[in-house]
Amino acid sequence: MKITRLLCAKGTTGFFFDDQKAIKAGAVADGATYRGAPRTPGFSAVRQAGEAVSVLLVLENGEIGWGDCAAVQYSGAGGRDPLFLAEAFIPVIEKYVAPVLTGEEAEGFRRLCVKLEDIRVDGKPLHTAIRYGVSQAILDAVAKASRLNMCDVAAREYGTRVAEEMIPIFTQSGDSRYENVDKMIMKGAQVLPHGLINNMEEKLGADGGLLLGYVAWLRERILQLRVDEQYAPVLHIDCYGTIGQAFGNENYGAMADYLQTLEAAAKPFILRIEGPMDSGSRDRQMKDLAALTAMLDSRGINVELVADEWCNTFEDVKYFADNRAGHMIQIKTPDLGSVHNTAEAVLYCKAKGIGAYQGGTCNETDRSAQVCVHIALATQPAQILAKPGMGVDEGYMVVYNELRRALALRKAGIGV
Repeated sequence: MKITRLLCAKGTTGFFFDDQKAIKAGAVADGATYRGAPRTPGFSAVRQAGEAVSVLLVLENGEIGWGDCAAVQYSGAGGRDPLFLAEAFIPVIEKYVAPVLTGEEAEGFRRLCVKLEDIRVDGKPLHTAIRYGVSQAILDAVAKASRLNMCDVAAREYGTRVAEEMIPIFTQSGDSRYENVDKMIMKGAQVLPHGLINNMEEKLGADGGLLLGYVAWLRERILQLRVDEQYAPVLHIDCYGTIGQAFGNENYGAMADYLQTLEAAAKPFILRIEGPMDSGSRDRQMKDLAALTAMLDSRGINVELVADEWCNTFEDVKYFADNRAGHMIQIKTPDLGSVHNTAEAVLYCKAKGIGAYQGGTCNETDRSAQVCVHIALATQPAQILAKPGMGVDEGYMVVYNELRRALALRKAGIGV
């Protein structure tokens, strides 16, 4: 079954592009936006509308394989690719990607993704968002040509077993870190709340007191609202480097002491802290995170550290996993480019005994989230992000429902 055409359509995402550098420097929140000048190249404002590109691969029989190109909320930060604007990149897709895929047989998911990854424009790989969206379309096209579920195509490619049960879903609150927690508890989210602790003075506290109070509130709120005493979600909080800002990126002892107080406040719930520091470079980040991880382990502090900043590509994931820089690694799906890299990154972490968090960004689309569900079913990470958006309900619905649909089809023997 050949691919006969490639079409593009401009789209919107479930959230916004945010200039992380400007926010960390003190850009003032004003309603749903921020006041102040952007600091990251390509941004026209500190917060601007997210954009996507739908890529549609037309097959000989008229069926369509499709996916959405999208980039992370904090584009251009932490070593990531720059802002992804649809009108700038649709011509790139039409000029460089369409000729490579048109006429190809829709078989060999990984083979076609590698061809995509090998494309160079002025000697450089395609923007990660392009590789991300086009590879989703490839997976869908191969699945439709093969009469298989997308998860079964991926599992067949990598010799894995498709999950037979739900994968834990991680929900994120955005700045509505109190009201949205109530939604998470009522829906039974297995991992919560993200928290968006991206400003040291306003959200962490110069001495860490604001976050400590928030963790204590989380514990009490779960105990108060849960209807099932067996409900015990993991508390996963993204700190965007603010703990390092408060205590010093290399002051591992002070950070460990603080994390121990958070552990006590969270009990009886497991606590994960994502991005405790941002050390400004890939190598420095790996070394600092590995050192803090080792210190927590040696002191018996049961807080799980999650790598995020400066761990973007598949090669980065391997680098951090090989050096045990964190107990878990966020595999930030748009940053890895082609979704076959996401599959391989999850499998690599699991082989190394490191927790695999198949993440992404609030600034994605329903389609990219659905395709990611199938990669997760084929590789079985420790958790998968509810996306897109920061409103909880919508992202959780998209991921939860796609998981349930895929499991129901496979249980019925359809597309297996």
